[in-house]
Amino acid sequence: MKVVLKNNSGKILFVVVALFVIFLGYSLYQAPVEGIENRFIYLLKTYGYIILFAWSILEGEAGLVMAGLLSHTGDMNMYMAIFIAGLGGFAGDQIYFYTGRFNKSYVHKKFKGQRRKFALAHILLQKYGWPIIFVQRYMYGMRTIIPISIGLTRYSAKTFAFINLISAWCWAAITIVPVWYFGEEILIVLKWLKEHWYYALPFALLIGGSIVYYFHIMTKKKEK
Repeated sequence: MKVVLKNNSGKILFVVVALFVIFLGYSLYQAPVEGIENRFIYLLKTYGYIILFAWSILEGEAGLVMAGLLSHTGDMNMYMAIFIAGLGGFAGDQIYFYTGRFNKSYVHKKFKGQRRKFALAHILLQKYGWPIIFVQRYMYGMRTIIPISIGLTRYSAKTFAFINLISAWCWAAITIVPVWYFGEEILIVLKWLKEHWYYALPFALLIGGSIVYYFHIMTKKKEK
């Protein structure tokens, strides 16, 4: 049984994610309200913690922003949101770590074109040690690579899990608390963006594209 899990961990994760998406889609369809926007709001208020946990596994800051806003409106408890988001972030990196630890041949085959990033991850781990586990969540292009690459080494699984858990809760708090505190201002901005989307969309695409391009260039520089 253990061998089956090791060899099929990627497929198992895909099935779990697919079932979760189907569940959300069905819940959205069955929501007892009218309008797609109201359905999404209903879904978030009803299954907010479940969605937050799953979203955090994928390291999505957008899910944390959602949690911060729902905490501001009273539809979520901020402390519970931080706790659950941290657990989700922790679970996601543990999955990546054990993918590297138990599926080395799969990793080498699947990430064949990412050898430079893996080499960079090993260099960072050797140079900085455990702090790299703490900050890797904020490193665009490396957030998946670093936990997997650490799993490929003989690094202690217990040490990684402990640092990963603390890091995940800090990551959740750093994002959720400011959004909760400035929730009213953020909601005002979101309302304006909704009413003037034709102005906001090109600006958002420009800013988003610039950020992605910047981090892409920075990642390329680090790989050299």
